[in-house]
Amino acid sequence: MATSTETPESWYLALLGFAEHFRTSSPPKIRLCVHCLKAVFQFKPTQRIEARTHLQLGSVLYQHTKNIELARSHLEKAWFISQQIPQFEDVQFEAASLLSELYCQQNLVDSAKPLLRKAIQISQQTPYWHCRLLFQLAQLHTLEKDLVSACDLLGVGAEYARVVGSEYTRALFLLSKGMLLLMERKLSEVHPLLTLCSTIVENWHGNPIQKESLRVFFLVLQVTHYLDAGQIKSVKPCLKQLQQCIQTISTLHDDEILPSNSADLFHWLPKEHMCVLVYLVTVMHSMQAGYLEKAQKYTDKALMQLEKLKMLDSSPILPTFQVILLEHIIMCRLVTGHKATALQEISQVCQLFHQSSRLFTNHAAQLHTLLGLYCISVNCMDNAEAQFTAALQMTTHQELWTFIVTNLASLYSLLERINPDHNFPVSSHCLRAAAFYIRGLFSFFEGRYNEAKRFLRETLKMSNAEDLNRLTACSLVLLGHIFFVLGNHRESSNMVVPAMQLASKIPDMSVQLWSSALLKDLNKSCGNTIDAHEAAQMHQTFSQQLLQDHMAACSLPEHNLIGWTEGLPPVQLQPQNGPTTSLTSLL
Repeated sequence: MATSTETPESWYLALLGFAEHFRTSSPPKIRLCVHCLKAVFQFKPTQRIEARTHLQLGSVLYQHTKNIELARSHLEKAWFISQQIPQFEDVQFEAASLLSELYCQQNLVDSAKPLLRKAIQISQQTPYWHCRLLFQLAQLHTLEKDLVSACDLLGVGAEYARVVGSEYTRALFLLSKGMLLLMERKLSEVHPLLTLCSTIVENWHGNPIQKESLRVFFLVLQVTHYLDAGQIKSVKPCLKQLQQCIQTISTLHDDEILPSNSADLFHWLPKEHMCVLVYLVTVMHSMQAGYLEKAQKYTDKALMQLEKLKMLDSSPILPTFQVILLEHIIMCRLVTGHKATALQEISQVCQLFHQSSRLFTNHAAQLHTLLGLYCISVNCMDNAEAQFTAALQMTTHQELWTFIVTNLASLYSLLERINPDHNFPVSSHCLRAAAFYIRGLFSFFEGRYNEAKRFLRETLKMSNAEDLNRLTACSLVLLGHIFFVLGNHRESSNMVVPAMQLASKIPDMSVQLWSSALLKDLNKSCGNTIDAHEAAQMHQTFSQQLLQDHMAACSLPEHNLIGWTEGLPPVQLQPQNGPTTSLTSLL
């Protein structure tokens, strides 16, 4: 306790010192920390000390306890009192920022928005806080899917940053706006904006890490834009620049010197998060290009890095990265004939959904789609249809919708819904090429071979233009099959041999199985006994591998996930007695 001769500053500093000691103890002694801070009020402190103490109590309770209501009460008092004190911006705006974050956690978004708007209105003379609050309100609108309002705020922020002489933060606002415009598919607005960003970034000469981080942000937007458009070959120069950029950042040391302009006190992402993000876009590229071993290698690196980061960092972006990586590696496993492993990774995604409702909301449609693809691979076609239908009901994303419908069309004759020649719903080069392939496949099944060849040649033209190796392999083997049926063995061989080589390089187990069966029949028809025998042995090997993987996958408890179509996925799954699906279509 303070004596009557002590000044207010000394007793306050003593209590503050004790509180900080308890907060930073290992483990933290939060109850004692709160006790020391509450003791401040016993001394009838000044308004400044009272407001700051309410902010400290609210912050500690919010971040370290479950007593959200008490945290909210202290933060509301800090915000109310600080508005009556002149030149007290740090407490005033930190209280507003933290309180609005707490409101959002309590689903009180209608309380958070006016609070942030008022704080933005009165913070114009404080560049750091004005920019930070604009970013925060823009993020809130983004989470609510109100991208128009978010873009407007980011535009306001960019102009404000320009006025206060912060080209760095202006670029951050503009790049963030570009990211949202890409999400909205407003490509006519994206291109001039990215061109402006490129000029700003190249002309800005400040902290090297900040400059490189802007370049990473810019290049990530460029790369994802190309990938979203299915332009896998065109993206390579940008992807290479991005990989070089992240290598440069990893060699730079963090500069402790603070920027002279307070509006520059922002970082887009920590270096470690940027590294994981670059791994992620590299995986996305490798997956679409059909370099599946490369995709697996970078996924392993990224997941290892994520596990290390999650031990020290609770940022919500890390589980999001993890889910997206798992989504891609699951697709790889299904292609390479590792369905049992894919199921176990699907189960990991389910576990992450139970830890975050936001992840479930944003990624449930993708998980249903992956389960639909798994169902096709184990010949559970009714379950596949149910999974794809559930996914369609949960997504408004045009590319995902088109991908699902294209897969549904491979199960049933839904050709009127996928016509790549007219009114195709997306501009993705990859999806258009896939749609031509599906049309060719149906024409083949219906015996319209010339029409099938026309569609498949269009697929080949498009897939060769952008290095879409899996589509190339599938088109080649199907063309080989058509030529074989038509009795043109030489042309059939010219298609099947490169298809087999490409499928082995990917590797795509189903195309290898198909190619080896066709090579066996082709060589047998041509009287090439030795080659036919070799192809038959290859076919037998692939058949056995697929059969063993099929039985292993269908015996796992996770196989029961094929019956989940609504709500959160189950986490307690009963073990299977054995495979419940037909193997006929696999062999």
